[in-house]
Amino acid sequence: MTRLAALVINRRWWVIGAWIVLALVGGFAAPRAVSNLSYAFDLPGQPASIANQKIAAQFGATGGDNAPVILLVKGSGETTDEVAARLKTVVHQAIPSARVATWVDQPKLRSSDGSAGVALVYPPVAAGPKAYATAIPTLERAIGQARIPATLTGVDVVAQQGGGGVSVLAETIFGALAALVVLVLVFGSFLALTPLCVAAASILSAFLLLWGLTGLTQVSFVSQYLLALIGLGVAIDYALLIVTRWREERGNGVEPEAAITATITSAGRSVLFSGATVAISLAALVVLPVPFLRSIGFAGLLIPILAAAAALTLLPAILLVVGDRLSWPHRRRSSPDSHLWAGIGRHVVRHRWISIVGGLVILLVLAAPVLGLRLGAATNSSMASTGGPAAAAISTIDDSGIGRGVTQPMEILTSDPGAVLAALDGQPGISGAVAPDSWRSGRMAVVDAWTTSDPTSTAGSTALKQARAAVERAGGEVGGIPVQNLDFIHAVYGNAIWVLLIIVIVTMILLSMALRSIVLPVKALALNVVSIGAAYGVTVLIWQDGFATKLLFNEQPAGAITVWVPIAVFAFLFGLSMDYEVFLLSRIREEHDRGHSTDEATVAGVSRTGRLVTSGALILFFAFISLSQIPQTEVKILATGLALGIIIDATLVRGVLAPALVAALGPLNWWLPRKFHRDRDVVTISAEEG
Repeated sequence: MTRLAALVINRRWWVIGAWIVLALVGGFAAPRAVSNLSYAFDLPGQPASIANQKIAAQFGATGGDNAPVILLVKGSGETTDEVAARLKTVVHQAIPSARVATWVDQPKLRSSDGSAGVALVYPPVAAGPKAYATAIPTLERAIGQARIPATLTGVDVVAQQGGGGVSVLAETIFGALAALVVLVLVFGSFLALTPLCVAAASILSAFLLLWGLTGLTQVSFVSQYLLALIGLGVAIDYALLIVTRWREERGNGVEPEAAITATITSAGRSVLFSGATVAISLAALVVLPVPFLRSIGFAGLLIPILAAAAALTLLPAILLVVGDRLSWPHRRRSSPDSHLWAGIGRHVVRHRWISIVGGLVILLVLAAPVLGLRLGAATNSSMASTGGPAAAAISTIDDSGIGRGVTQPMEILTSDPGAVLAALDGQPGISGAVAPDSWRSGRMAVVDAWTTSDPTSTAGSTALKQARAAVERAGGEVGGIPVQNLDFIHAVYGNAIWVLLIIVIVTMILLSMALRSIVLPVKALALNVVSIGAAYGVTVLIWQDGFATKLLFNEQPAGAITVWVPIAVFAFLFGLSMDYEVFLLSRIREEHDRGHSTDEATVAGVSRTGRLVTSGALILFFAFISLSQIPQTEVKILATGLALGIIIDATLVRGVLAPALVAALGPLNWWLPRKFHRDRDVVTISAEEG
């Protein structure tokens, strides 16, 4: 670290110039990187994904990535064969390549009393977040002009009618303004601007690398939000450490260059270690056999690496050049201790067992809803509650007896549709199947089948699995959204153990080296798991069970949690929350090494890192709040889990449970096998950084 400090001191203008060039080129590359991002959720090698790709290649449209557009006709005397024929003709005239099936092709697409009939339409898919952006308005115009009493509905129609959102740039600006407010409160001077400079440089540079990454592999659209908003929070977090330590050094009368050296060799080590921890957590996603999540892992690696690099090079160079002038108007030396957090620390240590039991009970209560976790796409009930004609049509379908699964049917590719229909006949939980003659191409044909219950429900999932097995025995290849979701769950969570092992083992090794203890890392890992469990629970409560969803997000709950969100939340939260654990425990370790008792060291650690953890958590929280304004529901769910996890971790876990457990364990905290004893400096944060 001393060599790095010397390099920055001797080449300060070169360092600043290099980052300016990177940022400018990154600004040029950002829109090009975004235009190359993928909105697909492919699962190469998985049976459902293979079937979907074959259907798309041979028939031009598939329900593998997007559910069908549904045309609902209701009213006595309206669901006649004549209306169905007109409907099919109008659709084919408007979109010649669309696949269409009506109640003439399968009577079970009409309710038993004839009051409602459904047509399934598979139009060609457009690139981008709204697959049917062209098809839906085209169908609406055509049906309206033909005066057919049909309502467009379905998963994509309901989502598209929900409107759009603001741009990534606008969300980043909102997060930056919120962060600036926190930084002004922390520094009380123009120094508050320096972390934002670091964030801007690291984010733009990350987009430059993202552009290169899109040329090598498929990268998910989610990456742009993660780079911009999580990058904002992490970069400011690291910059907060550096600026606070530098300000204290200068306040003690240390010369500018010596202050930079002291800052990089102390707080810089913490930044380096924290960046490595976050990077390792995200790198673990790369082992999953899912390109979508792998790309998030690769893109996520860019965040801590570039944020740490900018905080360790660009920021010290800026402080050398203009740091003292930016200290206006707040030049007084701030106390390293927070009276508020010192009081909290003393109270927690004094009542350690009550704090432990009370904290664990609260976390377990918060985590309880995760026991009812349902993974999948939005349920019919959640779509029906969004309001508008499309949502009302979903309710009508649910009440008609046609089958809730018709909104997300299975798609089956077969050379013998008769055998597939026979295999599906009488299958428990299957409401109907349809194989129009027009759904043939050469020797192959497509059959759609749907469940009686919602595909996301336990009954619906069971029916899907049984029907899939029966169809495969009949020689069919099964695809469609609900079946692909089953494969997604198996691919992700069947391999999740490797993600967990990589994160836990590597983090355990790094923490043991940094803290010179075996017990402290074990405690940190256990608390992280409990903390993330609580974040999961509240996320399920909001987005699946519908608690305060309308109040918080002005929209209806999804009724299920998107299949990839829990594993992504774990990877991000594990690394981010471990930052705060390192800040706290390294400070406690340092105080103990100075001869203080465990209780005294714990109180000092809490009082001197409390403000740092709180400020950093608030900045990340606002970044995640910005992320939650993205129009895609799955991104909102991800942002909710991350925001909740950071707040729970920075308050209840790091403020209460972690210090209480350290106080309760006493001398056991410092146990390390004798063969590992070395005269090694622990990674620490100075007292003043809290």
